[in-house]
Parts: sequence; structure tokens; C-alpha cells
Amino acid sequence: MAAHIIVAGGGIGGLATALALSRQGHSIDLLEQAPAFAEIGAGVQLGPNATRRLLALGLGKPLAAIAAKPDALTVRSADSNAVLARMQLGSAVEHRYRAPYYSVHRADLHALLLKAVRAQKKVALSTGARIVEARRDDDFVCVASANAHAWEGDALVGADGLWSTVRQQVIEADTPPHATGHMAWRAIIAQQALPAAMRCNGVEVWLGPKLHAVAYPVRGGRLLNVVVIAESTSTGDVRDWDQAGSLAALQSATGRSGAGLQKLLEAMPAWRTWALSDRPPLKNADQMASGRIALLGDAAHPMLPYLAQGAGMAIEDAVALAEALGGVDAAGVPQAFARYAAARWQRNARVQARAHRNGTIFHATGPVRLGRDVAMRVLGALLLDQPWLYAG
Repeated sequence: MAAHIIVAGGGIGGLATALALSRQGHSIDLLEQAPAFAEIGAGVQLGPNATRRLLALGLGKPLAAIAAKPDALTVRSADSNAVLARMQLGSAVEHRYRAPYYSVHRADLHALLLKAVRAQKKVALSTGARIVEARRDDDFVCVASANAHAWEGDALVGADGLWSTVRQQVIEADTPPHATGHMAWRAIIAQQALPAAMRCNGVEVWLGPKLHAVAYPVRGGRLLNVVVIAESTSTGDVRDWDQAGSLAALQSATGRSGAGLQKLLEAMPAWRTWALSDRPPLKNADQMASGRIALLGDAAHPMLPYLAQGAGMAIEDAVALAEALGGVDAAGVPQAFARYAAARWQRNARVQARAHRNGTIFHATGPVRLGRDVAMRVLGALLLDQPWLYAG
């Protein structure tokens, strides 16, 4: 028993969906609006909840080959560089949650998934396929692209990101994403280009007033990924995830941090930037599926990067969707999509809400910041560990 499913979006979520569904025997049309399958950005943290699912998709060996395995998560003051809290990762997390904690280059993860999808005979890949219209009735769905191509299938999955076109078919009177007032700067550098004292084998986090920074290794530890998020107004296209940035613009938004973090920021060869936009947490299952159309990843529930779970939740969605469609034919798609949405919406909403809360805590000022730092020093790993998330 199988169905013909159209997947809109060729990013990490869309590729994971195509792979998981094709392994269940479904035939897939995977549509990517860009002229080629590619990924922008740099680092991605993959908690055990995400890697466990990637391992289940048969990607264990190739994933280990591209990943770094951070040894610890360390939180510091952006002003003094003093350690506020620390949690062991590495083998400790892998033993506790039955899956590793990895950090990877986004392009490497995307390429790994794309190679696995291309090896599936039931997946047809199309590029330059920007969807401009989607129609459905009780028995089928049909989508048309800007280049005048059309596809018909038993179901449509919207994995087309924050500015999803497919989402409009699921949520009536939907509103566009809203600006958060936060900007992100990212940079990447070869570890060998840094002084030994600045090289990083773990996940390092710095917390400061209205900002935080994260650094961690990718590409087997050879590169260091650095991200700074600060409260700043965007002057560019809010839909552009890859704008040119600079250290001067970053410092204008954040001021100069303490010497430890400042030296790292000054060592970066170049900066890219983007504005963070968001939606409220999911309210019910109806916001993830309707009839023969389902949403996943950022199309359903964009994740602010304060819990490092954007890719993780999209991967979880992909596997859950495939599980719901296991053994299902075309007639059973609407019921399977309803099961998928019912199983996923509350967990996704919880992660969204926790990411919002973390953003407030990370960027705290005044007495709240002092209280946060005291709590971290006292409770340490108890505050950093996330059993409800990583074991899920």
C-alpha cells in the first residue's frame, strides 16, 4: 500500500521527509524552488532527539563522518568570560539518551540527505519549481509552479520554510511572520587559523545584556562556527537569510563585549547576517494538517534559535509523518495526516515556547540577569540538560 506524495521544499526538512516516506514505499515528487539543491548557513546542532532519528533512517555512518562531537556545553559571561555552568556532552549524553550529540555544517547535512534521497528509486527531484498555486479536493491535490509545470498527487507536504506558500492552504486567514527585533550574525573559520587558546572542541555560549553568542566545531572539528544574536533592527530584506554583515555593524548593535569573546569575534574573516522572524507557538493540530495537506518544520512551527532545535524538530516531523503514513494508501491519507498532526503539535508548541523563554533569559539585563547567573552557578548541568527534549 502506498501513495503518491508531493513534497514542497528541498531543505533539510523536505529531504528528510522524502527519504523517510520513500523508505515506507511511497512515491515522491520533491519540488525545490531554487535552481539547484543547495543549503545556505553554517552550523547546526543536532541533539540526541534528532540524531536518533537520523540513525533510524540508516544515516549513522555518513553522519558520523561529517560531524563534530562536542565534549561539553559551557555557558560563560560575555563580560568576564567566567564560567556560569557546564554540562558534559560526548559519551555522557550518548549513554544517557542512546544517541550522540553532534554539530555539523548545514551544507554537509543537506548534501548527506540529498545523496540518500537520490539513491531512492521512488523519488523524483525537480528544481526551479516555485509553487504559485495549490488545489485539492477529496481525492487528490494539484500544484503548479511559476515555470508553468504542474504535479498531481494523493497528498501535499509543505516543507517550504518560514514564508511557506503551502501553509496558506492549511490555515485560513493566516498572518505573515512577525519581526522579532533580533538579528543574527554568523561566521566560520578554520580552527588552525586561530590561536590554540581560542580553538573550540565543545559548545561555548556567552550571555550578555540583550545578546548572546555561540561557538562550536563543525566538519569533523576542522572548522569553528560562530553565531551572535542581538536585539537590533533589520535594514535589509527580512526574507534574505544570507546578507553581507560586518564586525562594525555587529559592534554597533551590541557594543564591545568582554575581552574573551571580543577576541574571537575580531578573529572572524567575514560575517553574514539575517533578521529573525517568527510565529506564535502552535495552538492546535489543525495548524499542522488539513485534509490531504500537511505542514512540517518552519512552515508549521518556526523555531527561534535559542534552543538549537529548528533542524531537530523538522527531522522529528519527517519521521513522524512517515510513521503515520506507514501502510497507508491514497484513501487513508487524510486520516494519517490527522494522526501525524495530533502526535506532533504539542511537542512542537512546547519547543517553540521554550525557545521564546530562553531568548528572554539569555538576553536578560539588571536583576533578572544577576538571578539567572546565580541559578546557573548553583544548578549547573541541571539547568542545561533537557531530558524532556533529548529523550523524546
